[in-house]
Amino acid sequence: MARRMPPMGGMGNMSNMIKQAQKMQQDMLKMQEEMETSGFEAASGGGAVTVKATGKKEITEIKINPEVVDADDIEMLEELIMVAVNDVMKKIDNANQEKLGRLTGGMNIPGLL
Repeated sequence: MARRMPPMGGMGNMSNMIKQAQKMQQDMLKMQEEMETSGFEAASGGGAVTVKATGKKEITEIKINPEVVDADDIEMLEELIMVAVNDVMKKIDNANQEKLGRLTGGMNIPGLL
């Protein structure tokens, strides 16, 4: 007796889902590349402190208005702030990775972070 094969209708849906996932991954990679080449700037204290960073969350410049601190300590203060900001961003990334790992059951899904 010959066995009947189930209809292949579900395969088209699976193929479509795979194509959609691949497109989404490509879109996410494109967005990530755009972010990495972007520059960002923020100011606080009415412009007393200005910070510039890349989309990779790397601080490229910190400027502090000399009127808000002792002029002899500005360079050291700028360096300390830069190190602290970069360190806290790394901690944020690590926490996000950990949370994402819990959500995905440890599966590494490229482009999510």
